[in-house]
Amino acid sequence: MELQKMNGHSKDNGFDGLDGLAEHDEFLPHKAGVKKEIHFTDFEGKTSFGMSIFNLSNAIMGSGILGLAFAMANTGIILFLMLLVSIALLSAYSIHLLLKSAGVVGIRAYEQLGNRAFGTPGKILAGCIITVHNIGAMSSYLFIVKSELPLVIQAFLSKQENTGEWFLNGNYLIIIVSVAIILPLALMKQLGYLGYTSGFSLCCMVFFVISVIFKKFNIPCPLVDQHQNNFTSVIKHMNVTDDFCEPKMFTTNSQTAYTIPILAFAFVCHPEVLPIYTELRDATKKRMQNIANVSIMAMFCMYLITALFGYLTFFGAVESEMLHTYSQVNALDGLMLCVRLAVLVAVTLTVPVVLFPIRRALLQMFYPDKPFNWPVHIGITFCLLFVVNLLVIFVPSIRDIFGFIGATTAPSLIFILPAIFYIRIIPEDQEPLKSRPKIQAACFAALGVVFMVMSLSFIIIDWVTGESRSGGGH
Repeated sequence: MELQKMNGHSKDNGFDGLDGLAEHDEFLPHKAGVKKEIHFTDFEGKTSFGMSIFNLSNAIMGSGILGLAFAMANTGIILFLMLLVSIALLSAYSIHLLLKSAGVVGIRAYEQLGNRAFGTPGKILAGCIITVHNIGAMSSYLFIVKSELPLVIQAFLSKQENTGEWFLNGNYLIIIVSVAIILPLALMKQLGYLGYTSGFSLCCMVFFVISVIFKKFNIPCPLVDQHQNNFTSVIKHMNVTDDFCEPKMFTTNSQTAYTIPILAFAFVCHPEVLPIYTELRDATKKRMQNIANVSIMAMFCMYLITALFGYLTFFGAVESEMLHTYSQVNALDGLMLCVRLAVLVAVTLTVPVVLFPIRRALLQMFYPDKPFNWPVHIGITFCLLFVVNLLVIFVPSIRDIFGFIGATTAPSLIFILPAIFYIRIIPEDQEPLKSRPKIQAACFAALGVVFMVMSLSFIIIDWVTGESRSGGGH
Protein backbone atom coordinates (compact mmCIF):
# COMPACT_ATOMS: atom_id res chain seq x y z
CA MET A 1 0.00 0.00 0.00
CA GLU A 2 1.00 3.64 -0.53
CA LEU A 3 2.48 4.80 2.79
CA GLN A 4 4.49 7.84 1.80
CA LYS A 5 2.00 10.33 3.20
CA MET A 6 2.17 8.69 6.58
CA ASN A 7 5.58 10.32 6.78
CA GLY A 8 4.59 13.60 5.17
CA HIS A 9 5.90 12.92 1.63
CA SER A 10 2.78 13.57 -0.40
CA LYS A 11 3.30 14.47 -4.04
CA ASP A 12 1.51 17.75 -3.57
CA ASN A 13 -0.14 19.77 -0.87
CA GLY A 14 -3.62 19.28 -2.24
CA PHE A 15 -5.93 16.37 -1.62
CA ASP A 16 -6.12 13.62 -4.16
CA GLY A 17 -9.20 11.43 -3.87
CA LEU A 18 -7.52 8.11 -4.65
CA ASP A 19 -4.53 8.84 -2.46
CA GLY A 20 -6.83 9.94 0.33
CA LEU A 21 -8.77 6.69 0.06
CA ALA A 22 -5.54 4.72 0.14
CA GLU A 23 -4.43 6.51 3.25
CA HIS A 24 -7.81 6.06 4.88
CA ASP A 25 -7.49 2.37 4.22
CA GLU A 26 -4.46 2.37 6.53
CA PHE A 27 -6.95 2.25 9.38
CA LEU A 28 -8.55 -0.94 8.08
CA PRO A 29 -7.22 -4.49 8.45
CA HIS A 30 -4.63 -5.46 5.86
CA LYS A 31 -5.18 -8.34 3.52
CA ALA A 32 -3.95 -11.72 4.63
CA GLY A 33 -0.40 -12.48 3.60
CA VAL A 34 0.51 -8.83 3.01
CA LYS A 35 3.19 -7.65 5.41
CA LYS A 36 2.46 -4.19 6.75
CA GLU A 37 5.49 -1.90 6.83
CA ILE A 38 5.88 -0.08 10.15
CA HIS A 39 6.70 3.62 9.98
CA PHE A 40 7.46 6.18 12.66
CA THR A 41 3.86 7.36 12.79
CA ASP A 42 2.32 3.95 12.24
CA PHE A 43 2.89 1.78 15.32
CA GLU A 44 0.99 -1.41 15.82
CA GLY A 45 -1.41 -0.29 18.56
CA LYS A 46 -1.20 -2.38 21.71
CA THR A 47 -2.53 0.01 24.38
CA SER A 48 -5.94 -0.83 25.86
CA PHE A 49 -8.93 1.51 26.07
CA GLY A 50 -8.49 1.91 29.83
CA MET A 51 -4.77 2.63 29.72
CA SER A 52 -5.38 5.20 26.98
CA ILE A 53 -7.92 6.94 29.23
CA PHE A 54 -5.36 6.99 32.04
CA ASN A 55 -2.71 8.53 29.78
CA LEU A 56 -5.01 11.16 28.26
CA SER A 57 -6.56 12.02 31.64
CA ASN A 58 -3.08 12.39 33.10
CA ALA A 59 -2.16 14.70 30.23
CA ILE A 60 -5.26 16.81 30.95
CA MET A 61 -4.84 16.74 34.73
CA GLY A 62 -2.13 19.33 35.05
CA SER A 63 -0.93 21.53 37.86
CA GLY A 64 -3.61 24.05 36.88
CA ILE A 65 -6.01 22.23 39.20
CA LEU A 66 -4.25 23.96 42.11
CA GLY A 67 -5.32 27.36 40.79
CA LEU A 68 -8.97 26.65 40.05
CA ALA A 69 -10.32 27.65 43.47
CA PHE A 70 -8.49 30.97 43.02
CA ALA A 71 -10.13 31.29 39.60
CA MET A 72 -13.58 30.65 41.09
CA ALA A 73 -12.96 33.27 43.80
CA ASN A 74 -12.39 35.82 41.04
CA THR A 75 -15.34 34.90 38.81
CA GLY A 76 -18.02 33.57 41.13
CA ILE A 77 -19.49 30.08 41.12
CA ILE A 78 -21.94 30.49 38.22
CA LEU A 79 -19.56 32.32 35.89
CA PHE A 80 -16.81 29.81 36.68
CA LEU A 81 -19.15 26.90 35.92
CA MET A 82 -20.18 28.48 32.61
CA LEU A 83 -16.54 28.98 31.62
CA LEU A 84 -15.53 25.48 32.69
CA VAL A 85 -18.38 23.84 30.75
CA SER A 86 -17.62 25.96 27.67
CA ILE A 87 -13.90 25.15 27.65
CA ALA A 88 -14.59 21.42 28.20
CA LEU A 89 -17.10 21.27 25.31
CA LEU A 90 -14.83 23.27 23.02
CA SER A 91 -11.91 20.97 23.85
CA ALA A 92 -13.99 17.89 22.96
CA TYR A 93 -15.10 19.54 19.68
CA SER A 94 -11.54 20.44 18.73
CA ILE A 95 -10.44 16.84 19.32
CA HIS A 96 -13.27 15.80 16.99
CA LEU A 97 -11.86 18.12 14.29
CA LEU A 98 -8.37 16.76 14.88
CA LEU A 99 -9.45 13.12 14.66
CA LYS A 100 -11.60 13.70 11.59
CA SER A 101 -8.71 15.37 9.77
CA ALA A 102 -6.39 12.53 10.79
CA GLY A 103 -8.93 9.93 9.65
CA VAL A 104 -9.30 11.40 6.16
CA VAL A 105 -5.60 11.47 5.31
CA GLY A 106 -4.41 8.54 7.43
CA ILE A 107 -1.95 10.62 9.46
CA ARG A 108 -1.60 10.31 13.21
CA ALA A 109 1.01 12.97 13.88
CA TYR A 110 0.08 16.58 14.66
CA GLU A 111 3.10 17.91 12.78
CA GLN A 112 2.26 15.89 9.66
CA LEU A 113 -1.27 17.26 9.68
CA GLY A 114 0.36 20.68 9.54
CA ASN A 115 2.55 19.47 6.70
CA ARG A 116 -0.48 18.14 4.80
CA ALA A 117 -2.43 21.36 5.33
CA PHE A 118 0.27 23.98 4.73
CA GLY A 119 3.43 22.15 3.72
CA THR A 120 6.70 22.56 5.61
CA PRO A 121 5.71 25.87 7.29
CA GLY A 122 2.64 24.19 8.77
CA LYS A 123 4.71 21.30 10.02
CA ILE A 124 7.25 23.60 11.67
CA LEU A 125 4.52 25.80 13.18
CA ALA A 126 2.71 22.84 14.74
CA GLY A 127 5.94 21.35 16.05
CA CYS A 128 7.08 24.65 17.57
CA ILE A 129 3.74 25.33 19.28
CA ILE A 130 3.65 21.82 20.77
CA THR A 131 7.26 22.15 21.92
CA VAL A 132 6.80 25.56 23.56
CA HIS A 133 3.49 24.62 25.18
CA ASN A 134 4.67 21.33 26.63
CA ILE A 135 7.96 22.77 27.84
CA GLY A 136 5.89 25.36 29.68
CA ALA A 137 3.73 22.60 31.13
CA MET A 138 6.75 20.56 32.23
CA SER A 139 8.25 23.69 33.79
CA SER A 140 5.10 24.37 35.77
CA TYR A 141 5.10 20.80 37.13
CA LEU A 142 8.72 21.00 38.20
CA PHE A 143 8.08 24.40 39.77
CA ILE A 144 5.70 22.61 42.12
CA VAL A 145 8.43 20.11 42.98
CA LYS A 146 10.90 22.94 43.55
CA SER A 147 8.60 24.89 45.86
CA GLU A 148 6.70 22.12 47.64
CA LEU A 149 9.16 19.25 48.12
CA PRO A 150 11.52 21.21 50.43
CA LEU A 151 8.52 22.24 52.56
CA VAL A 152 7.26 18.66 52.77
CA ILE A 153 10.70 17.34 53.77
CA GLN A 154 11.04 20.18 56.27
CA ALA A 155 7.65 19.35 57.81
CA PHE A 156 8.39 15.62 58.01
CA LEU A 157 11.66 16.46 59.81
CA SER A 158 9.71 18.75 62.19
CA LYS A 159 11.89 21.73 61.28
CA GLN A 160 10.31 25.14 61.89
CA GLU A 161 12.36 26.79 59.15
CA ASN A 162 14.64 25.96 56.25
CA THR A 163 18.09 25.50 57.76
CA GLY A 164 19.90 25.46 54.44
CA GLU A 165 20.83 21.80 54.04
CA TRP A 166 21.16 20.55 50.48
CA PHE A 167 18.09 18.31 50.82
CA LEU A 168 16.00 21.42 51.55
CA ASN A 169 17.23 23.21 48.42
CA GLY A 170 14.57 23.05 45.70
CA ASN A 171 17.10 23.43 42.88
CA TYR A 172 19.00 20.32 43.97
CA LEU A 173 15.78 18.39 44.52
CA ILE A 174 14.37 18.96 41.03
CA ILE A 175 17.63 17.76 39.49
CA ILE A 176 17.50 14.61 41.63
CA VAL A 177 13.83 13.98 40.78
CA SER A 178 14.49 14.58 37.07
CA VAL A 179 17.40 12.14 36.93
CA ALA A 180 16.06 9.45 39.27
CA ILE A 181 12.36 9.35 38.32
CA ILE A 182 11.45 11.38 35.24
CA LEU A 183 14.35 10.44 32.95
CA PRO A 184 13.90 6.62 33.21
CA LEU A 185 10.15 6.92 32.55
CA ALA A 186 10.65 9.41 29.71
CA LEU A 187 13.06 7.01 27.99
CA MET A 188 10.23 4.51 27.42
CA LYS A 189 9.92 3.79 23.73
CA GLN A 190 6.14 4.10 23.58
CA LEU A 191 3.62 6.20 25.48
CA GLY A 192 1.37 3.23 26.23
CA TYR A 193 3.92 1.87 28.71
CA LEU A 194 3.15 4.81 31.00
CA GLY A 195 -0.48 3.76 31.50
CA TYR A 196 0.23 2.29 34.92
CA THR A 197 2.13 5.32 36.21
CA SER A 198 -0.62 7.57 34.79
CA GLY A 199 -3.21 5.52 36.67
CA PHE A 200 -1.25 5.90 39.90
CA SER A 201 -0.86 9.64 39.26
CA LEU A 202 -4.64 9.97 38.89
CA CYS A 203 -5.17 8.04 42.13
CA CYS A 204 -2.96 10.59 43.89
CA MET A 205 -5.09 13.42 42.52
CA VAL A 206 -8.30 11.66 43.58
CA PHE A 207 -6.85 11.53 47.10
CA PHE A 208 -6.18 15.28 46.79
CA VAL A 209 -9.80 15.97 45.76
CA ILE A 210 -11.21 13.85 48.60
CA SER A 211 -8.99 15.70 51.08
CA VAL A 212 -10.18 19.08 49.78
CA ILE A 213 -13.78 17.97 50.39
CA PHE A 214 -12.91 16.71 53.89
CA LYS A 215 -11.12 19.93 54.84
CA LYS A 216 -14.13 22.02 53.86
CA PHE A 217 -15.94 20.65 56.92
CA ASN A 218 -12.94 20.95 59.26
CA ILE A 219 -11.76 24.51 58.67
CA PRO A 220 -14.12 27.07 60.23
CA CYS A 221 -15.38 30.31 58.80
CA PRO A 222 -15.46 33.28 59.34
CA LEU A 223 -11.73 33.57 59.25
CA VAL A 224 -11.11 35.17 62.61
CA ASP A 225 -8.23 35.21 65.07
CA GLN A 226 -8.17 31.82 66.73
CA HIS A 227 -5.58 30.34 69.07
CA GLN A 228 -5.55 26.99 67.33
CA ASN A 229 -4.56 28.20 63.86
CA ASN A 230 -2.83 30.90 61.89
CA PHE A 231 -5.72 32.14 59.79
CA THR A 232 -4.81 35.71 60.68
CA SER A 233 -1.68 35.39 58.53
CA VAL A 234 -3.82 34.32 55.60
CA ILE A 235 -6.27 37.21 55.74
CA LYS A 236 -4.21 40.01 57.25
CA HIS A 237 -3.97 41.66 53.84
CA MET A 238 -7.68 41.36 53.10
CA ASN A 239 -10.62 43.61 53.90
CA VAL A 240 -12.84 41.13 55.73
CA THR A 241 -16.53 42.09 55.74
CA ASP A 242 -19.66 40.55 57.19
CA ASP A 243 -20.37 38.73 53.93
CA PHE A 244 -16.81 37.38 53.60
CA CYS A 245 -17.95 33.78 54.08
CA GLU A 246 -20.86 34.03 51.68
CA PRO A 247 -20.14 32.49 48.26
CA LYS A 248 -20.31 34.86 45.30
CA MET A 249 -22.31 33.72 42.27
CA PHE A 250 -20.90 36.36 39.92
CA THR A 251 -17.93 38.63 40.45
CA THR A 252 -15.28 40.30 38.31
CA ASN A 253 -12.05 42.08 39.15
CA SER A 254 -8.58 42.60 37.74
CA GLN A 255 -7.68 38.98 38.54
CA THR A 256 -10.51 37.68 36.34
CA ALA A 257 -8.29 38.29 33.30
CA TYR A 258 -6.25 35.22 34.28
CA THR A 259 -9.21 32.91 34.71
CA ILE A 260 -9.73 31.97 31.06
CA PRO A 261 -6.02 31.19 30.42
CA ILE A 262 -5.94 29.06 33.57
CA LEU A 263 -9.02 27.12 32.46
CA ALA A 264 -7.80 26.79 28.87
CA PHE A 265 -4.43 25.48 30.03
CA ALA A 266 -6.20 23.04 32.35
CA PHE A 267 -7.92 21.25 29.43
CA VAL A 268 -5.12 21.18 26.85
CA CYS A 269 -4.30 17.58 25.95
CA HIS A 270 -4.22 17.94 22.18
CA PRO A 271 -0.50 17.23 21.64
CA GLU A 272 -1.01 13.86 23.33
CA VAL A 273 -4.20 12.88 21.45
CA LEU A 274 -2.61 11.63 18.24
CA PRO A 275 0.30 9.77 19.91
CA ILE A 276 -2.25 7.99 22.13
CA TYR A 277 -4.42 7.33 19.05
CA THR A 278 -1.40 5.84 17.29
CA GLU A 279 -0.77 3.32 20.07
CA LEU A 280 -4.45 2.48 20.74
CA ARG A 281 -5.42 -1.14 20.18
CA ASP A 282 -8.18 -1.55 17.53
CA ALA A 283 -7.93 2.18 16.81
CA THR A 284 -10.93 3.91 15.25
CA LYS A 285 -11.98 7.55 15.31
CA LYS A 286 -15.08 6.73 17.36
CA ARG A 287 -13.07 4.74 19.89
CA MET A 288 -10.54 7.54 20.32
CA GLN A 289 -13.28 10.18 20.57
CA ASN A 290 -14.88 8.12 23.34
CA ILE A 291 -11.55 8.05 25.17
CA ALA A 292 -11.33 11.84 24.84
CA ASN A 293 -14.92 12.36 26.01
CA VAL A 294 -14.53 10.10 29.06
CA SER A 295 -11.22 11.75 29.99
CA ILE A 296 -12.57 15.28 29.63
CA MET A 297 -15.71 14.44 31.63
CA ALA A 298 -13.69 12.84 34.45
CA MET A 299 -11.33 15.81 34.66
CA PHE A 300 -14.26 18.25 34.46
CA CYS A 301 -15.78 16.63 37.55
CA MET A 302 -12.49 16.67 39.44
CA TYR A 303 -11.83 20.30 38.49
CA LEU A 304 -15.30 21.43 39.52
CA ILE A 305 -15.25 19.60 42.86
CA THR A 306 -11.76 20.89 43.69
CA ALA A 307 -12.57 24.47 42.76
CA LEU A 308 -15.93 24.49 44.54
CA PHE A 309 -14.82 22.98 47.84
CA GLY A 310 -11.54 24.87 47.84
CA TYR A 311 -13.41 28.13 47.32
CA LEU A 312 -16.06 27.31 49.92
CA THR A 313 -13.27 26.60 52.43
CA PHE A 314 -11.32 29.86 52.08
CA PHE A 315 -13.58 32.10 49.96
CA GLY A 316 -11.70 35.31 49.10
CA ALA A 317 -8.63 34.24 51.08
CA VAL A 318 -7.76 31.39 48.72
CA GLU A 319 -4.37 31.82 47.08
CA SER A 320 -3.35 31.04 43.52
CA GLU A 321 -1.60 27.93 44.82
CA MET A 322 -4.22 26.26 47.00
CA LEU A 323 -1.79 23.98 48.85
CA HIS A 324 0.00 27.05 50.18
CA THR A 325 -3.28 28.30 51.65
CA TYR A 326 -3.71 25.07 53.60
CA SER A 327 -0.14 25.28 54.87
CA GLN A 328 -0.86 28.77 56.23
CA VAL A 329 -3.66 27.28 58.33
CA ASN A 330 -1.52 24.52 59.81
CA ALA A 331 1.88 23.80 58.32
CA LEU A 332 2.23 20.50 60.23
CA ASP A 333 -1.22 19.07 59.42
CA GLY A 334 -0.54 15.36 58.76
CA LEU A 335 -3.30 14.94 56.20
CA MET A 336 -2.25 17.96 54.18
CA LEU A 337 1.37 16.81 54.26
CA CYS A 338 0.25 13.53 52.68
CA VAL A 339 -1.83 15.47 50.18
CA ARG A 340 1.11 17.65 49.21
CA LEU A 341 3.25 14.56 48.78
CA ALA A 342 0.54 12.94 46.63
CA VAL A 343 0.35 16.04 44.41
CA LEU A 344 4.13 16.00 44.05
CA VAL A 345 4.02 12.36 42.95
CA ALA A 346 1.18 13.09 40.52
CA VAL A 347 2.83 16.04 38.78
CA THR A 348 6.17 14.23 38.65
CA LEU A 349 4.58 11.25 36.90
CA THR A 350 2.84 13.59 34.45
CA VAL A 351 6.09 15.05 33.13
CA PRO A 352 7.09 11.96 31.05
CA VAL A 353 3.63 11.90 29.40
CA VAL A 354 3.98 15.56 28.43
CA LEU A 355 7.54 15.06 27.18
CA PHE A 356 6.54 12.41 24.61
CA PRO A 357 4.81 14.80 22.15
CA ILE A 358 7.77 17.23 22.27
CA ARG A 359 10.23 14.48 21.38
CA ARG A 360 7.88 13.23 18.69
CA ALA A 361 7.55 16.75 17.24
CA LEU A 362 11.33 17.21 17.16
CA LEU A 363 11.80 13.81 15.52
CA GLN A 364 9.16 14.66 12.91
CA MET A 365 10.83 17.99 12.14
CA PHE A 366 14.48 16.87 12.07
CA TYR A 367 14.41 13.10 11.46
CA PRO A 368 11.18 12.40 9.52
CA ASP A 369 12.62 9.54 7.46
CA LYS A 370 14.81 7.92 10.10
CA PRO A 371 13.92 4.64 11.80
CA PHE A 372 13.88 4.53 15.58
CA ASN A 373 17.32 5.25 16.98
CA TRP A 374 18.15 4.88 20.68
CA PRO A 375 21.01 7.44 20.79
CA VAL A 376 18.79 10.11 19.19
CA HIS A 377 15.87 9.12 21.43
CA ILE A 378 18.02 9.38 24.59
CA GLY A 379 19.79 12.56 23.46
CA ILE A 380 16.58 14.49 22.79
CA THR A 381 15.09 13.36 26.10
CA PHE A 382 18.15 14.42 28.07
CA CYS A 383 18.34 17.81 26.33
CA LEU A 384 14.66 18.53 26.96
CA LEU A 385 14.96 17.76 30.67
CA PHE A 386 18.13 19.85 30.87
CA VAL A 387 16.38 22.88 29.31
CA VAL A 388 13.34 22.52 31.56
CA ASN A 389 15.51 22.28 34.66
CA LEU A 390 17.31 25.47 33.65
CA LEU A 391 13.97 27.26 33.24
CA VAL A 392 12.72 26.10 36.61
CA ILE A 393 15.93 27.10 38.39
CA PHE A 394 16.34 30.55 36.81
CA VAL A 395 12.76 31.78 36.11
CA PRO A 396 11.30 33.10 39.38
CA SER A 397 7.62 33.56 38.57
CA ILE A 398 5.30 30.73 37.61
CA ARG A 399 2.54 33.28 37.04
CA ASP A 400 4.31 34.41 33.89
CA ILE A 401 4.44 30.84 32.57
CA PHE A 402 0.77 30.14 33.20
CA GLY A 403 -0.52 33.48 31.99
CA PHE A 404 1.56 33.88 28.83
CA ILE A 405 1.62 30.27 27.62
CA GLY A 406 -2.02 29.73 28.51
CA ALA A 407 -2.95 32.80 26.46
CA THR A 408 -0.91 31.88 23.37
CA THR A 409 -0.24 28.20 22.81
CA ALA A 410 -3.40 26.91 24.51
CA PRO A 411 -5.82 28.67 22.12
CA SER A 412 -3.58 27.66 19.21
CA LEU A 413 -3.77 23.97 20.16
CA ILE A 414 -7.44 23.96 21.21
CA PHE A 415 -9.02 26.34 18.69
CA ILE A 416 -6.88 27.56 15.83
CA LEU A 417 -4.78 24.66 14.54
CA PRO A 418 -7.47 21.91 14.64
CA ALA A 419 -9.91 24.24 12.87
CA ILE A 420 -7.61 25.41 10.08
CA PHE A 421 -6.24 21.89 9.58
CA TYR A 422 -9.83 20.66 9.22
CA ILE A 423 -10.70 23.36 6.69
CA ARG A 424 -7.60 22.69 4.60
CA ILE A 425 -7.52 18.89 4.79
CA ILE A 426 -11.16 17.84 4.40
CA PRO A 427 -11.70 17.73 0.61
CA GLU A 428 -14.22 20.15 -0.87
CA ASP A 429 -16.05 17.37 -2.69
CA GLN A 430 -16.93 15.99 0.76
CA GLU A 431 -17.53 19.29 2.51
CA PRO A 432 -17.60 22.49 0.41
CA LEU A 433 -15.94 25.57 1.87
CA LYS A 434 -19.36 27.10 2.59
CA SER A 435 -20.73 23.97 4.22
CA ARG A 436 -21.93 24.19 7.83
CA PRO A 437 -19.08 22.09 9.32
CA LYS A 438 -16.39 24.25 7.70
CA ILE A 439 -18.14 27.49 8.63
CA GLN A 440 -18.30 26.21 12.21
CA ALA A 441 -14.60 25.38 12.06
CA ALA A 442 -13.79 28.87 10.74
CA CYS A 443 -15.79 30.46 13.56
CA PHE A 444 -13.99 28.18 15.98
CA ALA A 445 -10.59 29.40 14.73
CA ALA A 446 -11.76 33.03 14.91
CA LEU A 447 -12.88 32.46 18.49
CA GLY A 448 -9.40 31.21 19.29
CA VAL A 449 -7.81 34.35 17.81
CA VAL A 450 -10.17 36.62 19.76
CA PHE A 451 -9.51 34.68 22.94
CA MET A 452 -5.75 34.90 22.44
CA VAL A 453 -5.78 38.66 21.77
CA MET A 454 -8.07 39.44 24.71
CA SER A 455 -6.13 37.28 27.17
CA LEU A 456 -2.76 38.69 26.12
CA SER A 457 -4.13 42.24 26.31
CA PHE A 458 -5.37 41.76 29.86
CA ILE A 459 -2.12 40.17 30.98
CA ILE A 460 0.10 42.82 29.35
CA ILE A 461 -1.97 45.60 30.92
CA ASP A 462 -1.61 43.87 34.28
CA TRP A 463 2.17 43.66 33.87
CA VAL A 464 2.47 47.29 32.71
CA THR A 465 0.53 48.62 35.70
CA GLY A 466 3.09 46.90 37.91
CA GLU A 467 0.53 45.59 40.38
CA SER A 468 1.47 42.49 42.33
CA ARG A 469 -1.00 39.74 41.54
CA SER A 470 -1.11 35.99 41.42
CA GLY A 471 -2.39 34.93 38.10
CA GLY A 472 -2.34 31.18 38.01
CA GLY A 473 -2.29 28.07 40.03
CA HIS A 474 0.97 26.24 40.10
